[in-house]
Amino acid sequence: MRHRALAAVLAGCCALTGSPAAADTEAEKAIRDALTRWTADFNARDASRICDLFAPDLRYDFRGTPERDYNAMCTALHRALGDRSKTLTYSFDIKEIIVSGDMAIVRLVWTSKLSQSDSGQVTETREPGLDVFRRQPDGMWRISRYMAYEAP
Repeated sequence: MRHRALAAVLAGCCALTGSPAAADTEAEKAIRDALTRWTADFNARDASRICDLFAPDLRYDFRGTPERDYNAMCTALHRALGDRSKTLTYSFDIKEIIVSGDMAIVRLVWTSKLSQSDSGQVTETREPGLDVFRRQPDGMWRISRYMAYEAP
């Protein structure tokens, strides 16, 4: 009898507050969708939303270069998309998403393919990294911090 009563109370609480597991699943889906959308936009050379994945307070470290910010990221992305002498495409493999409230950590590997139009040479690079997402005031999940490096 006690078990049924406890189950009823827990079910009622979850119905009122929402299940934490369901909330994490929604956050994980939103993050996966944001990464997928960004990748599709980048690969299509659509610069109209190319900076939307990143929070205005972005800080990132990449391959031992000095720490950079949102403006540096957006400038580099627009430059890459505007350079018609080469084609750069991305794909990603999510290893893990951990959500805690309005923050999430995503462990993933980005794979980039750089094709030079003059030589036809293609270079593939794997870049393991850790992205820290924060839910923004508009409800969107954006990367506020990340670290990445080239795989050996």
